[in-house]
Amino acid sequence: MVPGRGWSRTAGNARSFVGNALGGVRGWSNLASWAVAGTLAYYLWVRPARQLQKEQQERAALASASDPYRYVEKRKPIPDPQDTGLIYGKKKDDPTKSDD
Repeated sequence: MVPGRGWSRTAGNARSFVGNALGGVRGWSNLASWAVAGTLAYYLWVRPARQLQKEQQERAALASASDPYRYVEKRKPIPDPQDTGLIYGKKKDDPTKSDD
């Protein structure tokens, strides 16, 4: 028995299994059939799902734009001038000033 024969038989069995699982067709006809199947899947499932999602987003945008009771921020918020960020906190001492 040849020592490398087991690996080649296993690889051949795996290759034939994959080939049979893909329909048993080899070469350009296999590639062409996969291209046709992929194109059909795109136009029958993927493209309509994307168009539906886009239409739903457009409808939601129109609905939110036409809502008269929605909240609209009319001015920018005023930043807190304190160093500590607390309302009644002690301000930090300025490190550049020294008590010399």
